[in-house]
Amino acid sequence: MGRTDSGCLLRTMGSLFVAPVSYHVTWAQRQGDGYKFDRKAPMPSSLPDSTMPPDSPLDSLSAGPLTGPEKVSGSHLTPADDGAEPTGADSTDSERVHDGEVDDTRAREASLKGDLPRRTFAIISHPDAGKTTLTEKLLLYGGAVDLAGSVTARKNQRATTSDWMELEKQRGISISSTVLQFDYDGYRVNLLDTPGHKDFSEDTYRVLTAVDAAVMVIDAGKGIEPQTRKLFEVCKRRGVPIFTFMNKCDRPMRDPLELLDELEKVLGIGAFPVNWPLGSGPTFKGVYDRLTGRVHLFERTRQGAYVAPVTVVGLDDPAIRERLDDLTYQQARDEIEMLSGAGESYDEARVLAGEITPVYFGSAANNFGVQLLLDGFLEHSAPPGPRRSAARVIEPGDPGFTGFVFKIQANMDPRHRDRIAFIRLVSGSFTREMTVIHAQSGKKIRLSNAQKLFGQQRETVEDGRAGDVVGIVGHDVLRIGDTLTDDRSVIFDEIPRFTPEVFAYLHNPQPGNAKKFRLGVDQLLQEGVVQVFHVGTGQVKTQLLAAVGPLQFEVVQHRLKAEYGAESRLSPARWTIIRWWKMANAAKDWLPELPMDAEHAVDRDDKQVVLLADEWALRHLTQRNPGIELSSLPLT
Repeated sequence: MGRTDSGCLLRTMGSLFVAPVSYHVTWAQRQGDGYKFDRKAPMPSSLPDSTMPPDSPLDSLSAGPLTGPEKVSGSHLTPADDGAEPTGADSTDSERVHDGEVDDTRAREASLKGDLPRRTFAIISHPDAGKTTLTEKLLLYGGAVDLAGSVTARKNQRATTSDWMELEKQRGISISSTVLQFDYDGYRVNLLDTPGHKDFSEDTYRVLTAVDAAVMVIDAGKGIEPQTRKLFEVCKRRGVPIFTFMNKCDRPMRDPLELLDELEKVLGIGAFPVNWPLGSGPTFKGVYDRLTGRVHLFERTRQGAYVAPVTVVGLDDPAIRERLDDLTYQQARDEIEMLSGAGESYDEARVLAGEITPVYFGSAANNFGVQLLLDGFLEHSAPPGPRRSAARVIEPGDPGFTGFVFKIQANMDPRHRDRIAFIRLVSGSFTREMTVIHAQSGKKIRLSNAQKLFGQQRETVEDGRAGDVVGIVGHDVLRIGDTLTDDRSVIFDEIPRFTPEVFAYLHNPQPGNAKKFRLGVDQLLQEGVVQVFHVGTGQVKTQLLAAVGPLQFEVVQHRLKAEYGAESRLSPARWTIIRWWKMANAAKDWLPELPMDAEHAVDRDDKQVVLLADEWALRHLTQRNPGIELSSLPLT
């Protein structure tokens, strides 16, 4: 699916229409006055009943011209002759050219010649804010799927593309980050759906190292929630530009002005509403685009599975007065006028610097405002940016190949027990069968089996460039955080480490399945689903699993059984605190004196740690070992 030159969004499978789509003006056709257009091909004589909502705008198109500023009369989108002027913000705001950061950003994009510009971004939110639903609808509008799935799909509904694990389908939550790549409107889009639950924040934080921007989804009825705030802080520390989608506007929502104020007071970021909601809950009918001065009126589709029909008119058009009651209409006008005089102005340089977040209102479940978000984000978000290595800053336009591993996933194809390392390309060009240096081992490896990912689906990829995410199958030497390069001096240190908070021992209750059990545990540990420590000081050490939250252990047990046929038994450990330690001028075999309820252990890199039952034990550890240096993260 794509948008034609005339701005029409039309979806077909062969000769059969599969989505009830009206002709409408797209974000890219930003002029501030009316439009008119012609159909280049005759409309079908009929559509399947299952795809046609009641009173579809397609009926009015086949019967004759639309009322209002949209007229069917030419072969391309052209300004209508009604002379209407935009009533919103100055249209030059969206076209402003800045010095400094914006110029540098666009120059980087211009230096990457010959291929589609890249946009690599993640979607972040608190659980149940609608993140995965929005992901699925972006795929629908981007033409990557013909029918949008449901996070909690019923028997006759399609499940989401990004939540492909069986446990994700059962729970209706995202457990593992998913890579989805598709081409849309002249861009190659790398979209990464992330888990929202705090127990899976390790996976989410790793993914945020691989993106150039983020879309933050907020439930308009609840506002900013704890996990949203944590993920925002991660993006802010990394300087990642953030675009905000106020979701679920078709349900009772908080006052939009309060939501903007909360963004500024709680998150400390300026907020520029690109569009403004017309109504709330059952009275929500559309949005007013402040950059174009146009109103987008939406219509529901069955179960939100298809592109929502849209009518685009001016703010004074009679069609709006017919859809909105007098109170809602007047309130929207007053708020729009107030924002024009007192709100933030749109400044692309500040957006790319992460100082302002463009805000979009809509409903992902019903497809309201999704395309406005997608088109606006692609136009205004950041292209691939530079990355700092140990030796120097690597620019995306540099000719040498560089990239880093930010995720490992096993058994995406249960028929093959394979292992995929997800590589974010930082600079240069990737070609299949190329030979690169694995910086951590110094060995040369050939990237022969390269895959383009789309949820659980994949296809062979022949080439790529900065900003792309490529899956490399095999190569057990690769670990999360590793660097691939053709320059031995380049080593990236992008992946953060996390302090585990829960600990448990995993046992094999069926000795006859020891081989399956060990294989499954080893592969899941390589993915970083949980961390592993080895407890004790003698020759035989006990393996201890550690995680940020207990749900990670549940995922390990479920996947061991589902993917490897291995049962397991989990027994909680008494430890609640872990500390890495270092003692200056100590002998090589020196170990600190431990209090009761403490134990020695080593991490995967053989660095010494101490496991402690509580804060009391931690205080006694420091008292018994004066001068010891303790850290909640590995010491360098």
